[in-house]
Amino acid sequence: MRGCAYDPVKRAMDIVVAGILLLLTAPVQALLALLIRRKLGSPVFFRQPRPGKNEQTFELAKFRTMLEPDESRGLISDEQRLTDFGRLLRSTSLDELPTLWNVVKGDMSLVGPRPLLVRYLDRYTHDQARRHEVRPGITGLAQVSGRNALSWDDKFAKDVEYVDTRSFLLDLKILALTVLKVARRDGISAEGEATMREFTGVQR
Repeated sequence: MRGCAYDPVKRAMDIVVAGILLLLTAPVQALLALLIRRKLGSPVFFRQPRPGKNEQTFELAKFRTMLEPDESRGLISDEQRLTDFGRLLRSTSLDELPTLWNVVKGDMSLVGPRPLLVRYLDRYTHDQARRHEVRPGITGLAQVSGRNALSWDDKFAKDVEYVDTRSFLLDLKILALTVLKVARRDGISAEGEATMREFTGVQR
């Protein structure tokens, strides 16, 4: 089963699997919330509008990994604000655990193109914008193909490839490869960057 015919099954799987994972990780999430409050302060959660399916905006929730901007302390860029503790959360993908709520709510899927910034919407080419034909995912084909180490063009090409070829077997493969990627902490950031450089794109 693949494509549009697979989408209702995919949604049902998302609800069941994400719900189970939320229950299983609840103690871990509670501990992480306490550690983040102690090491990084409040708020514990990072919340930001992101474009989802059909470019409809939703609020993404993740665990916070950065200190607040503070020019007096030299905390301006992402790299300056990202602490060792924050790097650990990102490299193990523990910061993504609250995003399971977005999956249960229907904003996201377990597998799909990663939700990027709202300001990128008018920078995509027509083909790149096709990544919004499906729900965004916690992980995706681009992530298991290089994660943040990929160029933007390569990343978007993988996103569109997923839109065109999505299936149950492909999702299982992506989820399995994601576990391996996280275990190896592979492709966490672009070369020379704390995370991923800004996408400047082109006007549509």
